[in-house]
Amino acid sequence: MANKKIEELLGANAGNLLDHTCKTISKEHIHLPGGDFVDRTFIGSNRNPQVLRSLQQLYGTGRLANTGYMSILPVDQGIEHSAGASFAPNPMYFDSENIVKLAIEGGCNAVASTFGVLASVSRKYAHRIPFIVKINHNEFLTYPNKFDQIMFGSVQDAWNMGAAAVGATIYFGSPESSRQIVEVAAAFDRAHELGMATILWCYTRNNAFKKDGVDYHTAADLSSQANHLGVTIQADIIKQKLSDKNGGYTALNFGKTHPKVYSELTTDHPIDLCRYQVANCYMGRFGLINSGGESKGASDMAEAVTTAVINKRAGGQGLISGRKAFQKPMKDGVELLNTIQDVYLDKTITIA
Repeated sequence: MANKKIEELLGANAGNLLDHTCKTISKEHIHLPGGDFVDRTFIGSNRNPQVLRSLQQLYGTGRLANTGYMSILPVDQGIEHSAGASFAPNPMYFDSENIVKLAIEGGCNAVASTFGVLASVSRKYAHRIPFIVKINHNEFLTYPNKFDQIMFGSVQDAWNMGAAAVGATIYFGSPESSRQIVEVAAAFDRAHELGMATILWCYTRNNAFKKDGVDYHTAADLSSQANHLGVTIQADIIKQKLSDKNGGYTALNFGKTHPKVYSELTTDHPIDLCRYQVANCYMGRFGLINSGGESKGASDMAEAVTTAVINKRAGGQGLISGRKAFQKPMKDGVELLNTIQDVYLDKTITIA
């Protein structure tokens, strides 16, 4: 039985989430997280010893060290959503050092942020917590707004500041996605040459993915295909939004899918939907971390714990939660991060 605080936060969903057994894709087919994950899954890959060392640094830091799970603090919203929109709720995070301090105090495996944020404090902190440099962004000042990920710096610069990994976003399905795939694939290849790990934000984006009032951007079939494309360009870790629906291909009537995706490989249960996301990361050979989403105030803790339980029980490897942590006082942000980590440390919460 999960600890009492986690059960209370899950509320009425506790039984549905904690007792669920996945009867779609068996856990026997999943490369499950564990303390030996890097040795077990990457040792036969083409990743060089420097990349393996960087991956082990990511998996071996913080409260979740050597469990096979990750808790990452991502703060790139100053560009992605504007600094004012992101930091006005808690202005102390306009100061880049406080972002890194929160990740350390919160027991995170790593901190993911922009070239500017991490470069400003790299000599002081790069040896204390792994840096993940986000190399591209959708800048939000162009008028009218557009949605395109563009490069903000070089992979070499990330390496120079001591980064253990680089991160990037691709808007799969967008008109710009072909260029982004080529750019990011080349950047990831260079990162691996230099010995850094790679993390891909695998987001779908196209206004056509909304139909009859339903937003299919988070549909399991579409987001899982984005994951599959992400591991194809050799991302070591996939970041994806938690799926809350399915049937994007069928509702939009485009692309190719198969009836068994909906009749045998998924159900409408959130753990089964997430399991399909894991399956498209080569059955978990590359870890799936789900995003924490925007801050909504009082419900943040419950939402974060719910997402963590779904991710863990599906076979995922952790949470990457930003706004829910930094848009509140640091002690509250630390508590939220620690509570997320408690889900992954709780041995009674097992793979479904």
